[in-house]
Amino acid sequence: MASPVIVAASLLAADFAVLGQEIAAAERGGAELLHVDVMDGHFVPNLSMGPPVVRAVKRVATVPLDVHLMIDNPDQYVEAFIEAGAARVTVHVEVLPHLHRTLHFIRSCGALAGVALNPSTPVGALEEIAGDVDQVLVMSVNPGFGGQTFIPRSESKIRAVRALLDRAGNPAPVSVDGGVDHGNAARIVAAGASILVAGSSIFAGGLAERATRELRAAALQPAAR
Repeated sequence: MASPVIVAASLLAADFAVLGQEIAAAERGGAELLHVDVMDGHFVPNLSMGPPVVRAVKRVATVPLDVHLMIDNPDQYVEAFIEAGAARVTVHVEVLPHLHRTLHFIRSCGALAGVALNPSTPVGALEEIAGDVDQVLVMSVNPGFGGQTFIPRSESKIRAVRALLDRAGNPAPVSVDGGVDHGNAARIVAAGASILVAGSSIFAGGLAERATRELRAAALQPAAR
């Protein structure tokens, strides 16, 4: 029976000197996705990985790659990331005036198509495409850097996204990225999320296998009231 919660290990927080080992440890701990943050220094104030890194990760990974494009012109790079090994590609509503077209383009290239919302972006921005998404990523920090603190109001936003998808008859999962840890995982799941993107809480302590396993266990506990 499939787990109701998927842990997506965010490689931005991993030690790139031993990236293959970090990936293997997270997978042993139960990570079912590897989350790859792609940043261009324009849409978000940081630079990170490109298709060559995704291609290298694909060679050693045993779980699918979830590529998050935090870039100004995602249409230009979608094919390259999918060819490199992305199984899921998530783009930001904030930079795409023709979001419907982009989602269908991602699918036509053979990947699942996701949409991300920054903390200040209202859930209503998804109203017209709620039936067309394969996942929605709620950013619970302002994107660009790892190790930030979860924005508490994100819980109500997760509930609103889940309700919007349900009204559209779309069972697509809600994913949450930013400040996800053992202390808030159960509340995030209770709010309606089923994919937890975690970076620092998995990799920062150098014990990724154990941290991944503990995060999953925490997420499956009843949420404290």
